[in-house]
Amino acid sequence: MITESALMHNPKSTQCYAYNDETLHVRLRCAKDEIDKVVLWIGDPYEWAVGGLDGGNLGGSDAHGWTGGREVSMVLEGETQNHECWFAEFTPPKRRARYGFILYSKCGQQKLLFGEKRCVEISDESVAEVELSDLSNFYCFPYINPRDVLKTPEWVKGTVWYHIFPERFCNGRPEISPANVQPWGTEPDHHNFMGGDLWGVIEKLDYLESLGVNGLYFCPIFIASANHKYDTVDYFNVDPHFGGNEAFKTLVKEAHQRGMKIMLDAVFNHMGDQHPIWLDVVEKGKDSAYADWFWVKEFPVYEDKPRDQWDGTNLRYETFGNVAAMPKLNTENEACRNYLLDIARHWVKEFDIDGWRLDVCNEVDHAFWRDFRQVIKGVKPDCYILGEVWHDASAWLSGDQYDSVMNYPMTQAILDYFALNSRSKQEFIWDVNRSYTSYPHHVNEAMFNLLDSHDTSRILHLCGGNKDKAKLAYLFMFTQVGTPCVYYGGEVALSGGRGDGSEANRRCMIWDKDSQDLSFMAFIKELIDLRKSQPDLNTPTIQWLEVDNDDCVAYQRGQLEIVINNSEQPQVVQVNNETLSLPPYGYRISGN
Repeated sequence: MITESALMHNPKSTQCYAYNDETLHVRLRCAKDEIDKVVLWIGDPYEWAVGGLDGGNLGGSDAHGWTGGREVSMVLEGETQNHECWFAEFTPPKRRARYGFILYSKCGQQKLLFGEKRCVEISDESVAEVELSDLSNFYCFPYINPRDVLKTPEWVKGTVWYHIFPERFCNGRPEISPANVQPWGTEPDHHNFMGGDLWGVIEKLDYLESLGVNGLYFCPIFIASANHKYDTVDYFNVDPHFGGNEAFKTLVKEAHQRGMKIMLDAVFNHMGDQHPIWLDVVEKGKDSAYADWFWVKEFPVYEDKPRDQWDGTNLRYETFGNVAAMPKLNTENEACRNYLLDIARHWVKEFDIDGWRLDVCNEVDHAFWRDFRQVIKGVKPDCYILGEVWHDASAWLSGDQYDSVMNYPMTQAILDYFALNSRSKQEFIWDVNRSYTSYPHHVNEAMFNLLDSHDTSRILHLCGGNKDKAKLAYLFMFTQVGTPCVYYGGEVALSGGRGDGSEANRRCMIWDKDSQDLSFMAFIKELIDLRKSQPDLNTPTIQWLEVDNDDCVAYQRGQLEIVINNSEQPQVVQVNNETLSLPPYGYRISGN
């Protein structure tokens, strides 16, 4: 029997959206193992048997006699622990559609019409004729308006990213380092500086080009107090310890000449407590012209006692997390909003950057990001807008805000299976399927895939130092939909954990070749070459292959067949009637 209460569909959402100016993608979610076949019943709402009624908005007794419905077979896109997701593509002749779903049960006893208002058994042909012509029970996609369609930059789909934490990548000019700089390679903490700068990045562009990466994502580079630079003091100038605006302008020019894109970090949820605007509020309180630029609960904003005695969970003003040094901006204030939009416009227009990664973007109002998109796309239509959202991001991906997001659900799936061994093979497959089916296909094609970052422990640390396990994690990431990213040093097996006071994940890049793992680097280069030579690796669907072994997974990506042994024991498996012998943590890629 089909569990009707498990059937789920929402129009104009991730379950029904315009993939481009002509094409609709439609999904249906249902309970697992109940449905044998799903047919999408879809067509133009203005086709009628008698009289050509104005059917687009009709309901009730006037809605009978619709003849526009056509059958489109749906395919099983993926299954999770409790649900199946079915998918179909349809090109409506006139960009509009009404539709429902015809469900055939596995038991062969049910044929249901699932519509917007009700489920109806339609095994009886006379009942089916009536129900399939009753427009009032069908979902509506009123019109594909091109302006509403999310259009992600085409170049992103072919990008391999390299994530740089500027303070720890390369010290190109020691003379501009902070006065309290420590020797390169000192164990990092929240306060120390190593002297990394943008001149150092420029110096290593040939190295980055040799890896094969063609996109550079930078943590914040603007004037700030902390080594991470997320506490901005001046949004219009690159930190002088990084080389200032001159170094950045040179970097963009040199990178572009090599075919590399540049993406900066936009920290618009909060600013640093040394920013002149916040200091004005500290000094003048409610009389400051900027008093409403922040979420202040009580003036004066600072308690009259030493900061180390403040209650960090009950400050007089809102902050990022409970960090007193990062007061939260009120983007609903018009002047504040315009100030931040001017910053965003400035760096695209004056420095020709190619993308913005939006820090803590889920805590900023949606209206701001709609304005942000209009401003950025108005200056540079193919500028990439990437959100940092760690949970479901559907609310930001309808075409009016971000192009895509950082794919942390996929990250977690990969880490849980390959690094931590905390999920079974079947659970891993469900987790990956959920990642694929959560968003529109064009969002997935522009997804930012990562294994680690400045915010997380490094992949090798999570693998307990086992480089073979880390290789499998990289292999899987590089062969999934979206654009892969390598966190600086990952290519030479740089390790380090984050948490409990440790910032070892932000260790200095290793430049001494005798200390680099060159074989690991060669492996990463091979993956980058494979990725760039196989466009089908960015197809937004995954086909799992049957392999009767709890430690081995196999999947098809375009013409490539990939089999992975995620265990410390050698395995002999059958895949597509072929017997394979895989060493511990071994893999095989065939078909290229």
